[in-house]
Amino acid sequence: MRTLASLALVAAVTVSAAFSQSAPASRKAPDFTLVEPSGKQTPLSSFKGKVCVVTFILTTCPHCQKESEMLTKLYKEMAPRGLQVIGVAVNADNAAILVPQFVQQYGVTYPVGFATQDAMKSFMGISEMERWSVPQVAVIDRKGMIRAQSPYNGDPNLQTETYMRNLLDGLLKEGATTSKTGKTTASNHQ
Repeated sequence: MRTLASLALVAAVTVSAAFSQSAPASRKAPDFTLVEPSGKQTPLSSFKGKVCVVTFILTTCPHCQKESEMLTKLYKEMAPRGLQVIGVAVNADNAAILVPQFVQQYGVTYPVGFATQDAMKSFMGISEMERWSVPQVAVIDRKGMIRAQSPYNGDPNLQTETYMRNLLDGLLKEGATTSKTGKTTASNHQ
């Protein structure tokens, strides 16, 4: 019986350690420039004051496609409250060519651009030694702090509508004020 209890304790500590790796402490989001197929370049810093979801995808990945559909739904619903979603395709050499078809096929209504895999790894803090998976997601609060982020091997929670809805709703309420019309708006306090 004591051996069973010891094994359970070791398993609990191991699982706890694994989860602690997937939830890094809040950190300032590095600036990143979204390059759209049209050539338009938008720095992430231009969205300061909004809650941003940055999702790095492969346009051919079924998980990424599903994530994009879910984020489109949340974006349509929460954009008036200050949500900005940004998609970044990191397909090796042909992301710029694949993005327009991806946007059309999956009905994506937020900006989708492309970047190199190295730029994605740098933004997400993924080392060259880690074998990463997609989608890679970072959730950034109104002050420009990353509040949730996929570990290199992904995070199913950040791909679940209920989890993301609750996370984003909480972040949208932070630093927001209610106007005389009763609508929630971003606070001017940074």
